[in-house]
Amino acid sequence: MLHSVAVPVIDGLAVFEFGLLGEVFGLDRSGYSDLPRLDYRVCGVRAGGAVSMQVGVPLTPQLGLDAMEDADVIAVPAATVRPDEEYPPELLAALRRAAERGAVLLSACSGAFVLGAAGLLDERPCTTHWRYWRELQRRHPTARVDPEVLFVDDGDLITSAGTAAGIDASLHLIRRELGSAAANVIARNMVVPPQRDGGQRQYIDRPVPEADCDALVEVLEYMNGRLAERHSVEALARRAHMSTRTFARRFVTETGVTPMQWLTAQRVLHARLLLETTDASIDDIAASCGFGSSTLFRHHFGREVGVSPTAYRRSFARDDGTRHGEDGPDAIERDRDEPLAAHA
Repeated sequence: MLHSVAVPVIDGLAVFEFGLLGEVFGLDRSGYSDLPRLDYRVCGVRAGGAVSMQVGVPLTPQLGLDAMEDADVIAVPAATVRPDEEYPPELLAALRRAAERGAVLLSACSGAFVLGAAGLLDERPCTTHWRYWRELQRRHPTARVDPEVLFVDDGDLITSAGTAAGIDASLHLIRRELGSAAANVIARNMVVPPQRDGGQRQYIDRPVPEADCDALVEVLEYMNGRLAERHSVEALARRAHMSTRTFARRFVTETGVTPMQWLTAQRVLHARLLLETTDASIDDIAASCGFGSSTLFRHHFGREVGVSPTAYRRSFARDDGTRHGEDGPDAIERDRDEPLAAHA
């Protein structure tokens, strides 16, 4: 469970990436939601020592690096990229200790260079801003740097691409640890999409005409509003006024996934919310999300989320007396779910 987040800051701090971490993890939202307030700590190499920001405004963290020692998550914001040996050695040592004790490490944009300088990207999948990925790969040749994706979740290591991708990665971590409802509350108040899949591309590698972009947006809204219905690529292409081949190609260029992969991800996202906030049975959720059968639902849910629907419900369902007890339908579903979770 996520309780505390420490944000180490150094000279050359990027204001947006620092701000987004505070927006996602640092605000008290108890006035309009039941989200728990996280223990949010901004840490400097020296407590009370001013840190320069890229916009020319200094920042003075009140805590030192010792505040990182028991934090659940260490979130490293972007900063001016410098040679590995110029990153503060005290910070690199603190990051290595955090990794050794099992803390989750999250980086925004060029924050990945700090993790790399600490030796924490070796043999790991990761990403950074597309402008910097070749330099990150050159410095750390065993790291598996993906220059296209928005973020990479490798369990206790989450790295994200430039600027807004840090929001996506941070909301992904909230969703992973606190559930979809929590991520949706934060996203709604930030006025950002609640989920952009990590595999979505950082940028469009081929220009898409404006009219076609509008057509794809309309198709995405159409699909998202009719998750329970069956959709074919051919029918969606007709709706976008494109040939099937052109539609499929442009869809992948725009989103990084095929139409059916995108639709499945949205169905799973909606199913997560239903598992958290309703008492609906597994069969009913499967039908309302368009999976056709509970078996197919379990398969796709396990592949996307990593656990079975019932295991997810036990972890994240709202405990307000509206759900079935241990002797209700979920108890019946549990035995059918658990073997599938092992194969997820």
